[in-house]
Amino acid sequence: MKASRFRCLYAPAVAQRTLPAPLPSSRTFATAAPEPLATEHKPARRRTTFQDRLNNGPTLSSFIPTPPTSLPASEALELRTAFVGPAGRKKEITRLPEWLKTPIPDNSNYKKIKADLRGLNLHTVCEEARCPNISDCWGGTDKAAATATIMLMGDTCTRGCRFCSVKTSRAPPPLDPHEPEHTAEALSRWGLGYVVLTSVDRDDLADGGASHFAETIMKIKQKAPNMLVEALTGDYAGDLDMVERVAQSGLDVYAHNVETVEELTPMVRDRRAGFRQSLQVLERAKKVSEGRLITKTSIMLGLGETEEQLWETLRELRKIDVDVVTFGQYMRPTKRHMKVYEYVTPATFELWRQRALDMGFLYCASGPLVRSSYKAGEAFIENVLKKRTIQSGTAVAAARVHVADSIGI
Repeated sequence: MKASRFRCLYAPAVAQRTLPAPLPSSRTFATAAPEPLATEHKPARRRTTFQDRLNNGPTLSSFIPTPPTSLPASEALELRTAFVGPAGRKKEITRLPEWLKTPIPDNSNYKKIKADLRGLNLHTVCEEARCPNISDCWGGTDKAAATATIMLMGDTCTRGCRFCSVKTSRAPPPLDPHEPEHTAEALSRWGLGYVVLTSVDRDDLADGGASHFAETIMKIKQKAPNMLVEALTGDYAGDLDMVERVAQSGLDVYAHNVETVEELTPMVRDRRAGFRQSLQVLERAKKVSEGRLITKTSIMLGLGETEEQLWETLRELRKIDVDVVTFGQYMRPTKRHMKVYEYVTPATFELWRQRALDMGFLYCASGPLVRSSYKAGEAFIENVLKKRTIQSGTAVAAARVHVADSIGI
């Protein structure tokens, strides 16, 4: 019988014999110690595109806020660039400057105002024009500190300015006949002291929507007589009778934006708008109110305007006695809109604010994030209007006393 090279573990010891060396085997038995396997080099698995993106993506530290570090003024105002796009087709872009970045709106007051607007089917220029100040204006500590600019006559405009992100159409939906009542109800519910109304351009209507605008203002004054109303209107295609209709509806501030300097108007605004036409609107509003109304306009910077062109624009505005002017940075809403020519620094905005005040403007709000309906100037304008009311009341009282004395009462 052929001898086995293995034995039972419990069998008695027997004499050892020299056996031939066993042949190499890859099998592993329960009683035999496993032999170390030779390490074989396997080809690495090809990395996938998803894995590349994952490895090159943000790390945990990217989501943990770090304390801000103060930078020198030269570095803080420096514009930074980045390359974006797939490999082989990357293009260089200019990153948004730090002074133009705003927080994401998310608080209870913001949500409350938005819910009220949706419930009454109202629109705001804050949302439609993608205003960067929406978290600041809607996020006040209480409703009295919050501001929302109501946009009347729907959310679709008949004009297509190259800077504006509001929807456009040649035939917008018809006007909502209940909108004036709903708007007045919402504003009286919020208890605001100052409100801004604006509207889309409605060239499809015979009066451009002036009657609708005027009706809304009158209903607001009926429900809240002490509320101050600012109306930011269009040019009504140059129909100054419609301007008079709105100016005589009981509002306190008449605003109409020239948007840019005269030389850039054809490239920036719709072809139906004009710099001189806008000046006529502001001039007529001031004259028909016999100086009672505060007139206001806004200018965007960063479109390629020159310093001399801005000087000339301010001089033209002072000729027609415009009271308030605001300067703000043009920010491109989408890739379909005109590009930003330059990002103007905060120091330059402050320079133009001081220049405007030196020229005799009653008030000037100037800054990268300032917009025509920005609430920064509303407290000042509100105080001016209240002082005028007090002075007017004092003058009337003095006149009554003088009449009484003259007739011996």
